[in-house]
Amino acid sequence: MSQELALPLPSKKANKLTLGQRREQRSAWLLTLPAVLLMMLFLIGPIIAIIALSFTDWQLGMTSFAWVGIDNYVQLINDDTFWKALKNTLLYVGIVLPFSVIGGLAIAILIEARPSGKSLYRTAFFLPVMGTLIAMSIVWEYILQPDFGLLNMLLNQLGINGNNWLNDKDTVIYVLAGIGIWHQLGYNMVLFMSGLMAIPKHLYEAAEMDGVPNGWSRFKLITWPMLGPVTLFVMVISAIKAFQVFDTVEVLTQGGPSKNSEVLLHLMYVEGFQFFRTSYAAAITVIFLFIVLMITVVKMRFMEKKVHY
Repeated sequence: MSQELALPLPSKKANKLTLGQRREQRSAWLLTLPAVLLMMLFLIGPIIAIIALSFTDWQLGMTSFAWVGIDNYVQLINDDTFWKALKNTLLYVGIVLPFSVIGGLAIAILIEARPSGKSLYRTAFFLPVMGTLIAMSIVWEYILQPDFGLLNMLLNQLGINGNNWLNDKDTVIYVLAGIGIWHQLGYNMVLFMSGLMAIPKHLYEAAEMDGVPNGWSRFKLITWPMLGPVTLFVMVISAIKAFQVFDTVEVLTQGGPSKNSEVLLHLMYVEGFQFFRTSYAAAITVIFLFIVLMITVVKMRFMEKKVHY
């Protein structure tokens, strides 16, 4: 005679537990609902509105609009100013990103290696981050002034002829990139210092016992791998901040000379608020958001595998 397998019946306690979990989930959703609504209202909603606006002919002040499909994007493809702004933006990011990350790491290591005076150096390098970039740009405008600027005065003392740095098409984007590096160094330094302080000291003690020499060997074997997550975060943040360059361009060059310092954010501002071509500016904004999103996704997908420990 075959024996039947007796399946355990769900107890009342299990049913009560499931009901409690459901209530907990409903409570969690209710608690997060205000944050979700605010995100939809102030983040996702505007992005959807910008994308929709880029497919219209609406201009600032108009009471009606018409759908024009991809006409704004076709116009972008044929716009030399857009391609010049994109090229300048990529060049700016390509200069600012590596130098600000490597510079911030180097400064953090040098400060942490000092036995004294750490607070002074931290404050000195973090000061540019504390000030508004517009105010700092005005100071840089006086420093780079061709006739009585501090930089040209110092160069003249060394027997070097100064240059009209902000009106030279061959140097203007590099000068702006230098200001961007100067402004980001302090922020990256603080992030790297937090990462350095989180590295367990016993790893260095073990390396010393194993005979690993000071300097590059310990940095390569211990410091650099342990800073992997911080480095990835710094690279992503620095790249996004570099793509958002606007203040220095608006204050110092207004995109000149001959659009040689024009960047995407400044081009959006000019098209949207000076020429009132709002839908065209929205199309530029969509391209800008897509580029930043792709950079973030690529870094997170392909670099995060190399930064865990």
